[in-house]
Parts: sequence; structure tokens; C-alpha cells
Amino acid sequence: MEYLPRIIEEELDKWMLRREAVIIKGPRQSGKTTMLRHLEEKFGGSYVTLEDPDELETFEKFPRSFAERRLQGGFLYIDEAQRSRKAGRIAKLLYDLYSERLKLVLTGSGSFDIKVEIGRWLVGRGVYFELLPLGFEEFVMWKRSDLHEIFSQRLKTLKEFLESGEEPSLDDPFRREFEALLSEYVVYGGFPAVVKEEDAKLGLLKNLVSMYVEKDVFGSFGIREVEKFRSLTKYLALSSGSILEASSACSDIGLDYRTFVSYLSILVNTYVIRLISPYHTNKINEIKKAKKVYFYDLGFRNAILGIFAPVENRTDTGAMLENFVLNELILQGYEPRYWRTTGKAEVDFVIQTALGLVPIEVKASGTPERGFLSFIERYKPKVGVVFTKGYTGVKQIEGTKVAFLPHHFV
Repeated sequence: MEYLPRIIEEELDKWMLRREAVIIKGPRQSGKTTMLRHLEEKFGGSYVTLEDPDELETFEKFPRSFAERRLQGGFLYIDEAQRSRKAGRIAKLLYDLYSERLKLVLTGSGSFDIKVEIGRWLVGRGVYFELLPLGFEEFVMWKRSDLHEIFSQRLKTLKEFLESGEEPSLDDPFRREFEALLSEYVVYGGFPAVVKEEDAKLGLLKNLVSMYVEKDVFGSFGIREVEKFRSLTKYLALSSGSILEASSACSDIGLDYRTFVSYLSILVNTYVIRLISPYHTNKINEIKKAKKVYFYDLGFRNAILGIFAPVENRTDTGAMLENFVLNELILQGYEPRYWRTTGKAEVDFVIQTALGLVPIEVKASGTPERGFLSFIERYKPKVGVVFTKGYTGVKQIEGTKVAFLPHHFV
């Protein structure tokens, strides 16, 4: 089996010889089955998919027999666990009976927790991992392994700047190669099969969107107004990076508010969209205020729109790059918020680091606007970052050390 490395594996390995069940969640086609097969090769044991109706029946009707025939291997990998609504209860039973002799590893696609509520059953018994489409570091690792170490070091220097103010190295001898990689990544995204494919990326992405609607939306959730659901996903794709106004969305699409909230919840829980809250000193206000919408995978978003033009030839370049930077910040462990005043001065992202608040602006090109400067004036952060095309360097702006970096530095 062809296996290309995933960053999650290093952390996964630490838990494979412990007693706790391992639950791997993520969207369809993010590589969960490949990961289970790889773990089977590495640690031994038995792989089972509940997509097989015979295995599903045995799992649900005779769970003890299902597990006992596999005790000798020591590891039991259960793929597509969301196929069984009883998966959580049965996993708890198997853990309580056999965890001394059998390590449970389960995967489930987006609807996993909604359908089977596995978390309720495995409290204190399981550890969770999310396997998402490839982040940019993994994309570089897969496409240009010779550049991976350079990219990894660059990430470390950015982290040091954000956490301690140490100025990042701005040497960029491989700029053109990184720009080319980024251009491909923000158009086609990071789903493993799409990354590996050279000639049929568009077909794979369109099929992925179609499968999501047919299997998750129509099949798993029983949504009958599929066209309205499609309209909402397209509306959100067009609104990427914008503040989501529920009343406007409902009016434009023809949805009542309750249905809108239900559909939005499905899109969040099936790893299609992220909703980002505003930064506010009052945490209650963070919850109440309108959120901004972004996509987990830009290739998926572009497939919804049916637009695959190169990033430099698009009207939504800024929104795509902003979405890209957000996803990378989250992968690096930050919890970005956006900042906006009543006067509509805005900063794309604000993160909390050891140095305090750090404003981050993403521009397709050019310099930051008044929102970024207003934030600096009000909060006096020690450092800030502007991802932009053109100027690269570090400037002092009203006492704040601001790094101007290419988008591929994140």
C-alpha cells in the first residue's frame, strides 16, 4: 500500500500502546482508511470496515464475537464506524470487556459525533484525533520533499517571532517554487487523492462534493430540500471571509431561520466550514456577535463554485489567501478571532501568544489599511504580521514590530 506521511502520525504513535481507544474523525476522503491500513501494517491486528454489511450486522448483533475472533492480533481497527448508530455504546462495551487485550481504533467521517454520539459513551476511555485534508506543510512534504526541511525551519522562525518577537529570517531563495506550490494548493486544496492526481483534479473534486451531498446530507441527515442546501453552500462559498448575516442569508436563499441554523450546524460538523468569532474582551459578547465564515479546504470551496482559475486571475484572490492563512494558523495551534469596531475598522485575525495579542492582516498585495493601524493604536501589541505580495521586511509601526511576509511563509 502506498503511504505518504501525515503529521498526525507522530502524535498518534504515542497513544497506540496505551489502553485508551483512539478515535479518528474527519471529512470524507481525508485519508482515514489509508491511515488505518498503515497502522495495521505498523502494529499488526485486524482491519474491519462497517461499510461491509456482513461486518456491520455482526458488530451490532454479536459485538462480543466480533471482538473475540480478533483478540489474538491485539489491535482492532474499525473503519466507517458512523455506519452504526450503536457504535458508541458497542465501543464502550468492547473497551470495558477487552481493553487489557485489545486496542480499539475507530474512524468516522463528518457526521460521526452527530449520529452516534460516541463521545458520550467513551468519556475517559478514548482520545480524539482529527485527520483533515493536507495542510500546506504536508502538501510541500508530498509534492517537493526536498523543500520540506526548509519550509519546516521557516515555520519555526515565524513561531519564534509570534511568541518572542525574534525577527524571522527573510531569506527566500526558493520563492518561485513555494509560490507555485501555494498557487496549486489554494486552487485545488489538500484532499489526498486530489493532491496525488495530476490530470483529473477537477473531476475528483466535483465528485467529492457530489458524494458529500448524496451520502452525508441526503443519506445521513435525511435532508429533502437538497437544492436549498446546495444554494446555502454556494452562498457561503461566495461569502468566504465575510461576516455571516443570518437574516440576509435566509432572505437570499429562501430559508427560515431554524432551517438555516440546522444546515449551518451540519456544514460545521461535517468539516466543510469554520465559523470564526470576533475578538472581544467580554467573552459573552464573542458568542453573541456575528461570525465570519471560512472553508476547511479551498479545493472543496472552489468545486462548489465551479471555479478553478489560477489564483492570480481571480476576483476572490484576497478571500482565498485569507482563508489559507486562517487554516494554517489553526494547524499551528492558534485560535484566531477577527476584530471589528462599530466604525467598521477591521483586522483579519487576532491571536493570543506569549507576547499577548498579535494582529494579522492578509492582503493580496499592498499595505495594511486603517483597521490594522487602529488596532495597534488601541492595544499596542509587541508584534504584528502582514502577509502580502511585494515588500518583505520588518518595520516599527508606533512601537509595534510588524513583519511583512509572503503568503507562503505561514
